[in-house]
Amino acid sequence: MLTLHTAPGSCSRASHIALEEAGLDYQARYVDFARGDQRQPEFLAINPKGRVPALVTDRGVLTEGPAILAYVAALAPEARLAPTDPFDFARMQAFNLYLATSIHVAHAHGRRAARWSDDPAAQASMAAKVSENMSAGFDLIEAGLDGEWVMGDAYSVADPYLFVFSGWLAGDGVDIARFPKVADHFQRMARRPAVQRVLAWEAARAD
Repeated sequence: MLTLHTAPGSCSRASHIALEEAGLDYQARYVDFARGDQRQPEFLAINPKGRVPALVTDRGVLTEGPAILAYVAALAPEARLAPTDPFDFARMQAFNLYLATSIHVAHAHGRRAARWSDDPAAQASMAAKVSENMSAGFDLIEAGLDGEWVMGDAYSVADPYLFVFSGWLAGDGVDIARFPKVADHFQRMARRPAVQRVLAWEAARAD
């Protein structure tokens, strides 16, 4: 059985949704960031990076959202969570990697600027750029959307990943309404049964 280590509201939510969409046999383990679970020896033995998601498989542990999303899609080809055409698959991966390496990093500068500087003034300066950088990134995403889903007419594991980052916009001082196609995608995702099951699971852990 697969075991996903995940923290509610984090980027690992996308992997959780993908597992639900795939219909795979798995269990989710709650990593409580507020309690510092990610820094405990038990979790570091699973993922020395101290981050989520971490997916325990019968062949070892996988980390990093785009890798886990592609793996889940490959495990359940009948769910059609990724393109089979090599070029289209690469396009999906390019989108997911842009989210991981640009959008996620822009977001993190507002909450974890200490990763990049010990200078309080520099940290404040980085935080002040978050809304601008997130807006610029989502301008590109908005311009690239053509259809109901990231890949057009076909749902894929890129969609839950975009859903996560779209949900962070308000907290970063950006009104999602600035991006009508992104906002429509976010609402469309929120109505999917798999998404609702994951959000209910997270809400139960927050109680």
